[in-house]
Amino acid sequence: MTVVGASLSGVYAARELRAQGFDGRLVIVGEEPHRPYDRPPLSKDFLTGKADEEDLALADAEETAGLDAEWLLGVRARGLDARGRTVLLGDGRTVSTDGVVIATGASARRLPGDALKGVHTLRTLDDARVLRDELADGPRHVVVIGGGFIGAETASSCTALGHDVTVVEAASLPLVPQLGPEMAAVCATLHRRGGAALVTGTGVARLHGRAGGVTGVELSDGRVLPADTVIVGIGATPNTGWTAGSTLRLHDGVLCDDGCVTGLPQVVAVGDVARVGGRRVEHWTSATEQPRVAVRNLLAGRTVESVRSVPYFWSDQYGARIQFAGRRHDGDTVRLTEGALAEDGPAEGGFLAVYERDGRTTAVLSVDRPRPFTRARRALMRAASEVQPAVP
Repeated sequence: MTVVGASLSGVYAARELRAQGFDGRLVIVGEEPHRPYDRPPLSKDFLTGKADEEDLALADAEETAGLDAEWLLGVRARGLDARGRTVLLGDGRTVSTDGVVIATGASARRLPGDALKGVHTLRTLDDARVLRDELADGPRHVVVIGGGFIGAETASSCTALGHDVTVVEAASLPLVPQLGPEMAAVCATLHRRGGAALVTGTGVARLHGRAGGVTGVELSDGRVLPADTVIVGIGATPNTGWTAGSTLRLHDGVLCDDGCVTGLPQVVAVGDVARVGGRRVEHWTSATEQPRVAVRNLLAGRTVESVRSVPYFWSDQYGARIQFAGRRHDGDTVRLTEGALAEDGPAEGGFLAVYERDGRTTAVLSVDRPRPFTRARRALMRAASEVQPAVP
């Protein structure tokens, strides 16, 4: 078995292969030279210096040895001959295999012409190393482009380090697709509370530079924000290019059924690269839950189980923890069940809100209410399991 991708979902797939009884040759291919590490802390504790690289490790030496795998790190997969059951590597080597787990994740989107010094994305350990070193050079004007999770968490870390931070969001508010306009407006207040400026409803026209380094960000409305450091957080693109020429179907990810199985029964896909049952979800929880089902189906040679997870994400921003579970739809009503809102956002102690449609709870949102949120999330999971029958 070959796992292509040595990050979170790839490591979980390797663990599941051994846990579910596969005792043959196991090869793990990773483009980065580093041993598997956890990405969420990159924008938080690692950036602020509260965690070092050892703290990011997804597995210790004992567990790694227990997988009894061949690790091919620092090499990119460049092709998949699915009919011939061969993975082609960038250094010319080939790996013959009986089954493939595609776990190649996604890459950060970049702005056109963002090659100026001081312009960063934050997706990999190498990205975080360079940005952390730059932020340690002294107070800077930091502009974060994109108010999603990565952008907000990075902005929060930069303000904690004492930098002057502005977040630019093209939409009317950050996180509207995930939270809806009402709760997105509430959570947007965390930026101002935390000391960052928030500019919404305008995009970026271009970057200004001098002597190869960034000096400003020109907005679509003509304003120019001074910038010594620019962090681009405008989403990610699934890493599917290496499968071009194979018979796999692609559309914003590798197309899979509800069990993570592609059109080829000996190939499954998990994590950020996988579009499972019509959805591609870039969250830590999905990357850790999908491999169990995918591996079971891979070893069975057909889909015998479907993924039944309820979407869940969390984000730590400006000392507050936002947690969300479920699927919000336009038209859902939102009701506070615990806590309160102040004029400038969440009241002290946070709140719990539920999204409802036709008398049924569709999602739940919490700011600093972890215990009641956990209970509400479990209720959503129970309800989901009752309405999703198992695959025979």
